[in-house]
Amino acid sequence: MSAARPTSSALDVTLADGVAVLELRRPPANYFDAELIGALVEATHALDDEPACRALVLCAQGKHFCAGADFGGSFSEDKPGTAARLYREAARLFESRKPIVAAVQGAAVGGGLGLACAADFRVADPATRFVANFARLGIHQGFGLTVTLPELIGKQAAADLLLRGGTVRGEEAARIGLVDRLVEPGAQRAAAIALATEIAGAAPRAVASIRATLRAGLAERVRQALEHELAEQTKLWRTADAAEGIAAGLERRAPVFTGA
Repeated sequence: MSAARPTSSALDVTLADGVAVLELRRPPANYFDAELIGALVEATHALDDEPACRALVLCAQGKHFCAGADFGGSFSEDKPGTAARLYREAARLFESRKPIVAAVQGAAVGGGLGLACAADFRVADPATRFVANFARLGIHQGFGLTVTLPELIGKQAAADLLLRGGTVRGEEAARIGLVDRLVEPGAQRAAAIALATEIAGAAPRAVASIRATLRAGLAERVRQALEHELAEQTKLWRTADAAEGIAAGLERRAPVFTGA
């Protein structure tokens, strides 16, 4: 497993029976930064070159899958610069060559939704929440959701979620195609590993070829979308509404937007 030794203490990687399990370890919310996404990218790319690995499971420790980027600390001090570093790493995640199954518990919020949508499959339970809260923060969507969300659930459903800053729970997420396996609470990781193991049992060259065909051009489209998303976010971060939305989120209250 030395080929995929993580470069961050917030990421754990194990490999058994053809399936690598990559676990985010910043509970309970598993906020990410450029370092953590970079470590995840390095691990997935190392596993691309590991013959014993045929599929990946992306999961998280604690109550929630991922609440996205932490708006405190360096993010609050230099949002454009911090986001640019983060998105450079995020773009590389889509270059990973092996199938990824995400086990999503609790909530996948904002960038956490983007991370879940970077996977090939998502496993959730009926109470799992997928939250596209960008408009409620006064900012533009990020993490490539401009590309991935419409591809998964269709343009109209994506517009409905993004423009409302909405939330969809597990059963509805499964109905619209955002979730591929709906399981009992607490069974996400086992079900994700089972799906990944099934993929790992197929012919590896055929799996790689089929996946490359299905995802042809995705990494480049996401890279271009990330550049646009960052430009739009940079403009909107300067607005009073963004300041209000982020403050309201941190203070756990309803935002009051003025259009300023």
